[in-house]
Amino acid sequence: MGIHYDYKSTKSAKLMEKQAKREKKLAEKKAKRLAKVGSKKDENEEKVLDASKPITLDFLTNPDKK
Repeated sequence: MGIHYDYKSTKSAKLMEKQAKREKKLAEKKAKRLAKVGSKKDENEEKVLDASKPITLDFLTNPDKK
């Protein structure tokens, strides 16, 4: 009889702890994803072509040129 009494009395507290744990995990995933996306944006911005320079065949075919 003591087990059932204990379960009902602590059910709401356990549910709140479980929800807090779930929200914490989701927040960590979101922060990690945003950090990863931020680093990708920096890489893409560096590779932007200058509009004032003409695009030549050498520019398109030379893989070593940065």
